[in-house]
Amino acid sequence: MATGAGEQDFNRLWAAQAVSAFGARIAREGLPIAAVTTLAASPSALGLLAALTGLASMILGLSAGGWVDRRPRRGVLIAMNLVRAAALAVIPLAALTGFLSLPMILASGTVIAGASTVFIMAEHAILPGLVAPERLITANARLSATDSVAEIGGPALAGVLFQALTAPLAVAATAGTWLASALLLLRIRSERPAEAEPRTPAEGLSFLSGFRTTWADREVRVLFLIQMAWGLTGGVFGSLYVLFALRTLHLPTGLLGLAIACGGIGALAGAAAGPIVERRLGAGRTLTLALLLGGLVNLAIGLAPTGVKGGMAVLVATQFLGDLFGVTAMILMSSLRQVRVDADHLGRVSGVFQAGSGGMAVVGALGAALLAEAAGIRTAMLAAAALSLTLPLLCAASPLARARLPAG
Repeated sequence: MATGAGEQDFNRLWAAQAVSAFGARIAREGLPIAAVTTLAASPSALGLLAALTGLASMILGLSAGGWVDRRPRRGVLIAMNLVRAAALAVIPLAALTGFLSLPMILASGTVIAGASTVFIMAEHAILPGLVAPERLITANARLSATDSVAEIGGPALAGVLFQALTAPLAVAATAGTWLASALLLLRIRSERPAEAEPRTPAEGLSFLSGFRTTWADREVRVLFLIQMAWGLTGGVFGSLYVLFALRTLHLPTGLLGLAIACGGIGALAGAAAGPIVERRLGAGRTLTLALLLGGLVNLAIGLAPTGVKGGMAVLVATQFLGDLFGVTAMILMSSLRQVRVDADHLGRVSGVFQAGSGGMAVVGALGAALLAEAAGIRTAMLAAAALSLTLPLLCAASPLARARLPAG
């Protein structure tokens, strides 16, 4: 990390991100729990909640990048925490006064999803102003590690909170995490100021501006194509994985949960190993290797044998290894983007990446449903695995293969 004030400010950002990440995971699980336990929500209502939150993330990814770039990122982070806390605080207040309704939960979830998207964009954009270029990969690894811990512990903590407290009180406790994150962010002092760009009609279309910036750089362009393909394959695996494990491999739900939890451990390992391997091989070679091994893991999932013993063994191994290689690749891609893109355009470029990946995930999920109906779940999984194996080829054949991060 950078020394002095920069290191202290990164640590404050890191602490704020950790608290915020737990809040986001608890809210992700908690709003559906509140809808079911207090309003007896139907499966279609929960599907609508998921669709609205995904739509909000995509719209904000497309439109908010320029807004993030024209403002101090610390202020954006604080504002998004306060927006999320306020949107969530409405739920317990409405429940206590007898006015809680399903549309209110849907609106709260939509606002929180949009604010979370902007928070991620601003977090990505503020980092190069807090740490030296040669320390970006270490900083991204630390942020990724806390995200992994939150992914492991957040849902479990949500279950404990909602069991120990009533749903409205548990939601109120979750809102408190974002207030704590905002207080930590207030202590950041060394942020690089945002440049006051004149806002032209073209710049107002931040997605177009971000896309032009993305496409103009050969390395960032390849990173974007990889992200898009990643989103597509992720949409397939995300929509079919549970169904594949339960119906094709015949795993009990308890064992499936245990296998998924191993992914969080693998993600922590990837956050630790990524910077070490990068120092030996270079960023481009490490990314190519991570994409190759991740594609092979996807292929192993599609080829997993039916039956509890064999299927469980494959899923445990692939969850651990898949998240290890996936987090390694994600850290490298974020760091390379932060090095290649001017800090004043990182917000809109991050928005382009998020919107592109999210949109392709929707396409992947819909395509997976059609292919699974026509040819079977395993065939759809193998098709997605085959696509993921083209990513290391794309990386190896591009200038990205020779990319290096600044030496520490």
